[in-house]
Amino acid sequence: MELDYTHFTVLLDTGRRLAAATAVNIDGTSLVDVPRGDDWHLDSRVAENEQAGPELYRRNDLDRGHLVRRRDPVWGAPVEAARANRDTFAYTNAAPQAAQFNQSKELWLGLEDYLLGYADATEQRLDVFTGSVLADDDPVYRGIGIPRAFWKVAAWTTPGDAPTLASTAYLLDQSPQLDEIDLTEARLRARSTDAPPPLGPFRTFQVPVRDLEEATGLDFGGLVAADRLERVQGIRPRAEGWVPLETFGDIRV
Repeated sequence: MELDYTHFTVLLDTGRRLAAATAVNIDGTSLVDVPRGDDWHLDSRVAENEQAGPELYRRNDLDRGHLVRRRDPVWGAPVEAARANRDTFAYTNAAPQAAQFNQSKELWLGLEDYLLGYADATEQRLDVFTGSVLADDDPVYRGIGIPRAFWKVAAWTTPGDAPTLASTAYLLDQSPQLDEIDLTEARLRARSTDAPPPLGPFRTFQVPVRDLEEATGLDFGGLVAADRLERVQGIRPRAEGWVPLETFGDIRV
């Protein structure tokens, strides 16, 4: 189900009750400072049993992680910016993420700022696509499959007399150590104790856009050819050609 909001769109997988993909237009020259608020709400256009709501996040260590980052669509006229700010708190724009922050997750949250600064494109405009990798074997908690990975693709035009399209892609892995944890037992344990499934440390990678196409089943069109990272074949954890990120200086653009 495609849901339009102010300056962004959510593609909701109603079977999984989570967003498969989001897309936001960022105008860096028109960003507005709007108080954050915390008005998480269900989207009235969607049946309650087709979106993951507050019950998923109660009394546990799961964060309601924004897929479209709160400040990214908050630009334009004050009323428009305020509406965009509130729209980002729709549960359709939330994804369950392990609450504990570490360097990798902080890096993930700052990617848009870094790329906006690097791109330095005309009028500082950037398109960012973000979503969950929704796998059939994701551990189930309170009836919702918890994604073990999240992805992001950024696109911009290079400056100059002959601007060209550029893109980069990233993956945030919040998987448990699969060789140490039996996910089948983890599912049973989560259902019996109402504890969220175990999620391991955050790991952030820069990956080829083509790999994300294969992992998500989405078509990124011309962003594959515009990828600034050398492409590799296949989808493999820590695949050859994937770049582990510890700092923004590790990003290849």
